[in-house]
Formats: sequence, C-alpha cells, structure tokens
Amino acid sequence: MERPNINDDIAYIIASEQQIKEKVEEIGKLLTERYRGKNPIFVCVMKGSIHFFSDLVRQFDDYCEIDFLASSAYGNGTVNNGIVKINKDLDMSITDRHVIIVEDIMDSGVTLNYLTGVLNSRKPASLCIVTLLDKPERRRCAINPDYCGFVIDDKFVVGYGLDFAQVYRNLPYVGVIKDEVVARVQNSK
Repeated sequence: MERPNINDDIAYIIASEQQIKEKVEEIGKLLTERYRGKNPIFVCVMKGSIHFFSDLVRQFDDYCEIDFLASSAYGNGTVNNGIVKINKDLDMSITDRHVIIVEDIMDSGVTLNYLTGVLNSRKPASLCIVTLLDKPERRRCAINPDYCGFVIDDKFVVGYGLDFAQVYRNLPYVGVIKDEVVARVQNSK
C-alpha cells in the first residue's frame, strides 16, 4: 500500500518557504541593529521553534550566545489551563544579559507570560520576545511579541517546527492542517 504524501494533509499554506526566509532575514537585521555590541543570549523555546531559532540566529550578524528552554502547559489537549512547567531550564545565567526569547507561535500567551515572569525574576538587562506566528485573537494574557513574523487567524497550523501529534515539523512552510486529518488522528487514539 502506498503511503500518503505528507503535503496532502495540508488544506492551504499560510507562509511559504520563501516568505519565511524573507521574514527571518528582516527580523535578523532588526535584531542585529538593536543588539549590536551587546552579545545577547538567544533562548530557544523547544521544540516548535527550533527551525525558526536556527535560521534567525544565523541572520544575527554580531556576537551572541544561545541556550534552550523547554516547557509544557497542561490542559485538556486543546486548551491551556494556565499550569506551566519548565521541563528543561537554561544552562547559563541571564543576570544583566540581554535575552531574546524565540518562540514558534503565540496564541493564548499563558506559557510565555509564565516564562517571562520566571526569566524576569533572574534580572536580565532586557527581555525581548520574537515569535514566528502570532494569533492575537486567542490571547488570554496581556503579553505581545516585540517582533513577529506573521499575524494569523485562529487556525491549527503545522510545519516549520510546529507539529500535530509530533508530526509535520519537517515541512518547510507553515500550513493549515485539514480538519479530516485532525479528526482521523484524534479518533485513532
């Protein structure tokens, strides 16, 4: 039996590979201007932002360091109820350092609100949020990104690091997954 093509699970593309590349270059230039000579720490919020993070750091044209943070938010699977846990903390001190948090998507803002609270308690010189995608209509906290690649509607998106059931992260674009694919996966559990 022939396996289906992963691209056939996508209803439509909202950010093409080329659009993402151009936006990452643009944000990289802005961050380079803002942080030139400040040796910032880029913090990757794993796993979803790994592609964006990697591409963005390569567009930063000055000295910088990197670190990784992993968290999980608990809820009923589709709604974050506000309980956030740090699963992998930073390895370096951020006290008196300029910190750039790199996130794949901001929707409710609950996780980033919690993480920025934790990181601010460590007394960084500054804290900046960069997100590839922003869904402001889902926001439940008074938090917004400093830099955003694309503002999107409230659709379930995958690709370029974003997943559904740990699949689709490898797509080079961001697309809306078909409703029937979501239903099929949810019914198989």
